[in-house]
Amino acid sequence: MIWAKEETLPRSEIERIQTERLLKLVPYVYNNVEPYRKKMDEAGIKPEDIKGLSDLKKLPFTTKQDFRDNYPYGLFAVDKSKLLRIHASSGTTGKPTVVGYTKNDLETWAECVARIAAAGGAVPEDMCQICFGYGMFTGALGLHKGLEHMGCCIIPSSTGNTEKQIMYMKDYGTTLLVATPSYALRIGEVAMQMGLNPKTDLHLKTALVGSELLTDVMREQLKKLFGEDLTVTSNYGMSELMGPGVSGECTELSGMHVNEDHFICEVIDPATGEVLPEGEKGELVVTCLTKEALPLIRYRTRDITRLYYEPCKCGRTTCRMENFSGRTDDMLKIRGVNVFPSQIEEVLLKTEEIGPHYEIIVDRNNHMDILTIRVELAPASMTDDFKKIESIEQKLHGALRTMLGLDAHIKIESPNTLKRFEGKAKRVTDLRAGKD
Repeated sequence: MIWAKEETLPRSEIERIQTERLLKLVPYVYNNVEPYRKKMDEAGIKPEDIKGLSDLKKLPFTTKQDFRDNYPYGLFAVDKSKLLRIHASSGTTGKPTVVGYTKNDLETWAECVARIAAAGGAVPEDMCQICFGYGMFTGALGLHKGLEHMGCCIIPSSTGNTEKQIMYMKDYGTTLLVATPSYALRIGEVAMQMGLNPKTDLHLKTALVGSELLTDVMREQLKKLFGEDLTVTSNYGMSELMGPGVSGECTELSGMHVNEDHFICEVIDPATGEVLPEGEKGELVVTCLTKEALPLIRYRTRDITRLYYEPCKCGRTTCRMENFSGRTDDMLKIRGVNVFPSQIEEVLLKTEEIGPHYEIIVDRNNHMDILTIRVELAPASMTDDFKKIESIEQKLHGALRTMLGLDAHIKIESPNTLKRFEGKAKRVTDLRAGKD
C-alpha cells in the first residue's frame, strides 16, 4: 500500500521540493542555531552561497560530538516554550543526545512513520503490538503515533515478561509486531518453550523490525518460526534525525525507501568526507529538511550503506538505501582486519545446527588480538557427542575464516545459555582497553 503521493513523484519534482526546502533550511539554521552558524563562518560559507542541491556538499557536517558539546539545548532552533516533546538517547557513553519536537514536528513524524509502515506491510485493520521500551527512546512512541495515524489499533505492551507478551499476542489477536529482530526471535523461541506453535497459535502477519541490523538470514529465521507468509520488513531512523520514519523497506525487499521530501541522503567516504557516486558504499549523511525544533544539516550517522535512485517495482520513485552492513563505530579492528559484527552474524545464522543467539568477545594476550565467539546449539541439534560438536566447531571456524580472513575461537554452549535481550541486543564485548 502506498500511503502518500509524495512517494511516487517524478525525480525532477522530488528534487524541486528538496531544493525549495533546502534554500529555506540553510538561513533558518544559520540564523537560529549559533553553533552551526560558527561552523559555517569558519568554513567561509554564507546562506546565499547555497543555490541548489549541488551546493549541499559545501556545508559543514554535524556530528554526535556537536550534541555533546552543546548539551542539552544548544542545537535547538526554537525556544523551549515551543516544544511539545523531549526525547533522548540512552547516553551510555556520556551525556544523552537530547532531541525535541514542536507540534508540526510531531505531525510530520507521524506522517513519515505511517508511510514506512504502509510500505512495510501494515494496514489500518492491524492489531499492532509494540515491544519497544516506552520512555525517552524514540522507537516506541514514534511507531505508536505513526501506526495510530494510519488507523491501526495499538497494544502498547513495551518490553519485559515475554510470556505475558505472548499471552497478549494470542488473546488479543496481534497481527503486527514492532520489535528488534532479536526480540522477535526471542518471542518465537519462548512461545515454543510454552508449548505453542507460533505458526498456528499466534496470528502474526507482519513484523516491522528496527533498532538493529536485519540480515536476510535473520529474516528467514523469523519466517521459520512464525510461518513463511510472515512479512518481515526493516525500517530506519535515529533520535537525532527524528526517530523511526526516515526510511523503510517495502514488501519488494529491495532497499529502504527514504522520505525524500523530508530528508536528503548522501553517502560519503568516512575517511575523507568526499561524497560518493550512486551505488558506492560509504557512510550515510542525512539533512533534515522540515524539522522546526532541531533542524540538522549533513548529520554523519556512522551507518554504512549505499543509495539507489531507480524506481522500485512497488511503484515508489523515492531513493532507496541498502540495508546496513554495519556502523563505522561498530567496526572492530582485529589483527589489522576490519570486522563488522554483521559479517559474523551472517555466517552463524546460515549454520543449521546453531541457534540465533551469540556473543562476540575480543581480548588481547601478549599484544595479540584474540577473537572468541560463543554460540548455542539449536535445540534440535542438542547432543553430548563430542565428535559432532567438534565437527560443528570446525565448520564454523572454516566459514568464519573464509568470511573474515582470520581465525576465531568457537565456544559452543547448550541452548538457553547466553543472555537474551528485550531491547537492542548487545553482542560485542571488547576487553582490550588498557592491555597494550
